[in-house]
Amino acid sequence: MNVMRPTKLLDLAANVLIAAVVAWIATRWAYSSFPPITVIAGASLYPVAALEAVLAFVIRTRVGDRRIGDGPKHMHPITAARAVALAKASAQVGSLAAGVWLGFLIWVLPQRSTLHAAGSDTPGAITGLIAGLLLVAAALWLEYCCRAPSEPPDEPAT
Repeated sequence: MNVMRPTKLLDLAANVLIAAVVAWIATRWAYSSFPPITVIAGASLYPVAALEAVLAFVIRTRVGDRRIGDGPKHMHPITAARAVALAKASAQVGSLAAGVWLGFLIWVLPQRSTLHAAGSDTPGAITGLIAGLLLVAAALWLEYCCRAPSEPPDEPAT
């Protein structure tokens, strides 16, 4: 039987590092052909992070009130399992996106004084890096909130 384990922070850190290296190489090689990076492009993951944070609080409340099941105003267990799958996937996507923006920034930041485009691309890249990190945080919070509650200890027989 396979048991779903919590997402490992080391795996997410490896994603960031690998994506940053690949993005830095790609940016160094092809920056001149990149379109301008707007703040809107960098902010694309903010709504997803916000939705996952809200979902985490909803699920946390239901789990805390033991309202998981088939009853009225209960959350179906499959919904919680789907939320865990969403959280695990989002943590991966967020870490990869953060890595890409980080690699881009590592190349762009030193170029700001010589390239006007690098200076104007920096705010969008910083926004994207923060969005990726916020998505990882929201995903990890959602995953944490989906944990099954611990069972109270059995009362000893008297």
